[in-house]
Amino acid sequence: MTKPQNSAVDPLEHSALHTLLVQTNRLQETPVFVIILFMALNTGLVDGLWWLNKPDVPAVILVAAGYLLANAVDWILLRALRTTGRSFGPDRPSILALSSLRAFLLVLLGILSAPWWLALLLVIPISLLVFYSTWIEPFRLGVTNEKLVTSKWSPNVPPLRLLQIGDIHVEYVTPRERQLNRLVEELKPDVIVFTGDFVNLSNTNDPKSEEAIREIIGQWKAPFGVYCISGTPLVEPLSRVKDFVKDLDNLKLLPNQWITIQTPGGALNILGLVVTHDMKRDRDMLKKMMQVAPKSGFHLLLMHPPDIAPEANDAGIDLYLCGHTHGGQIRLPIVGALFSSSHLGNRFIMGRYELGTTTLYTSRGVGMEGLGAPRARFLCPPEIILWEISGK
Repeated sequence: MTKPQNSAVDPLEHSALHTLLVQTNRLQETPVFVIILFMALNTGLVDGLWWLNKPDVPAVILVAAGYLLANAVDWILLRALRTTGRSFGPDRPSILALSSLRAFLLVLLGILSAPWWLALLLVIPISLLVFYSTWIEPFRLGVTNEKLVTSKWSPNVPPLRLLQIGDIHVEYVTPRERQLNRLVEELKPDVIVFTGDFVNLSNTNDPKSEEAIREIIGQWKAPFGVYCISGTPLVEPLSRVKDFVKDLDNLKLLPNQWITIQTPGGALNILGLVVTHDMKRDRDMLKKMMQVAPKSGFHLLLMHPPDIAPEANDAGIDLYLCGHTHGGQIRLPIVGALFSSSHLGNRFIMGRYELGTTTLYTSRGVGMEGLGAPRARFLCPPEIILWEISGK
């Protein structure tokens, strides 16, 4: 992958999560025979421990066969994502991780002298989780409905229907993007806002991905306009975003800029901020832009991450729409999100938050992380949010 322009200015380049994505992505260069040898060694280790603790030939054979079969199924599923055009992430980092996880579980069960059927009962279903999290949930794009009432607008008109879209992370056009545009057309919003990350990190400078992005966003239409901001500089420097939207007259990019829309209910003032992920710079830019904010009307802030939510509340922002976190993308029951790329951790990981003056919504987004991250979602399906904003 070609390194994105100006990525050195983004502090996230040196974060633990980004380092992990880069390092795991390099595992895609692992030769196939090395992966097969790795699995064979794991099989030998598992068999040896099972034999030492319970010398039962049929049980040892069944456990080994189950281990190899499940790994083969996983690998086929992951490779088929690319060949069928559903997603385009690396398969080898994931299969190495999954085979290691299975080997660990089998070794543990062998040490505990568990019956062979329990081993298969615990290990084989991992393939079902792989199938669901890579083939099903990433394509379960849904519409979340939210309502907001403001005293700044007239109550005698129908609510304004505002559609929030975030983090499409396009690799190429897949069934998910086609579903997205079908929903946009069916919902017929009055306004559309996009909160950044047009492209997948693995495809930042891919000309075909740029064509796909322009094909997708070029279809977005709304009577009061389509407004967007850039996302993480490491993913898409502002210069790349300008290429994505160049000459598309159906939308407007807001790089540290206010725009006012006169809606039937009242003035809608939209501020688009360019994120740097330098907390001081981002906070200072918000202060600077609030000095030139329109004096009346409803104030909507578009910012890629939720990181300056407390400052937005202090500044008097009415609605703050963002994304960036993907809701964690992989979530576990009770535990919740395993990772958050926000400076505030899981504080505003996903969904709606009432801060006092400000209503904040962090979208789970549409797309997925790039580089070595598995193109997977679990307990965190993609979403777009349809807001109905009315006066009182």
